[in-house]
Amino acid sequence: MQVIGILGLGEGRSTISAAMQSEKLQLKMICDKSIDLCRKRADEFKMYEYTTEYEDMLNDKEIDIIAIYTPDHLHAEHIKLALQQGKHVVCTKPFIDDLSKAKELLELQQKTGKKVFVGQSSRFFEPYRKQRKDFEAGEIGELITVESHYNADHRWFLEKKWALEKSFKWLYGGLSHPVDFIRWYLPNIDEVMGYGMISSNGKTAGLKNEDTMHFIFKSSDGQIARVSGAYTGPIQPAQRESGMSCILRGTLGASQADYHELRYAITNKDGEEKIVTWGDATLKHYFRFEGQSHHAGEYQNYLEYFADSIEQNFTAYPDMKEGIGTVALLQAMDKSLQTGKPVKVSDVLASYEL
Repeated sequence: MQVIGILGLGEGRSTISAAMQSEKLQLKMICDKSIDLCRKRADEFKMYEYTTEYEDMLNDKEIDIIAIYTPDHLHAEHIKLALQQGKHVVCTKPFIDDLSKAKELLELQQKTGKKVFVGQSSRFFEPYRKQRKDFEAGEIGELITVESHYNADHRWFLEKKWALEKSFKWLYGGLSHPVDFIRWYLPNIDEVMGYGMISSNGKTAGLKNEDTMHFIFKSSDGQIARVSGAYTGPIQPAQRESGMSCILRGTLGASQADYHELRYAITNKDGEEKIVTWGDATLKHYFRFEGQSHHAGEYQNYLEYFADSIEQNFTAYPDMKEGIGTVALLQAMDKSLQTGKPVKVSDVLASYEL
């Protein structure tokens, strides 16, 4: 059993639940700068070993894994400190927001030999796990293309002051989920071209960056994929279209995994058409809190996978290298939005000597 400490108790709420319900993990300590949030989570989960000082967690010799759910700009430093103290690391996406720090982290991980895993939680949601299993079993043949989207009515974000700051970009928040699906199936993305705009709703609210985006990707072997996202308008009924989907089109079949609906559809290599849904027990595993917020089941799935990787000494993906590659892709997408031109991911990596 791996002993875990959790840093950042906003999103980290899911990880607390995940760790406490897992037979593969023991939660030792929780940490946040806010003493009020520490006390709130302590009362919520009846887990009273908390601290506002990260050093307390780092210096606890019983803790094997540090799980990091702090703001993006703090990830690199928090990962560095954990590795220096000989801890394995789970870090929420995006892995880091500054690729100038990536080389140092890669070298530090190699030096310490500790594992680093990026918490791309959507990969560990039931429909996407089923889709991946069928793909690896050859149920749709050779992959032709991938399509993914994440559309959401997040107009309520526009009421938050921080969402109207220049630093806030839906590209790195919402769109990073479907982008990760593309990376999962086409890891060698070479070039990206995209267009984006601020919707009328976004302009009225004072949004500074794009809330509506469409991108085309090309891999080094010529395969193509697309991603779309729209965040400040109504969405269709879930019976018609999921808020987030991943579609695989293969030489022998095709499949689609839908998120909140716990829905999966496939036309397999034998021409058989199937639609799979999951019941209340599975729904309760994933959504343990009000309003289907904080998808704790995904976190438990990926934490147990990471614990297994430590026990059995295999690489848990996305690892640090893949996480850095995804950040480089997102930065290439960002650059394409600003320039209106295709951008090579390799050029972004090379600019940081990666």
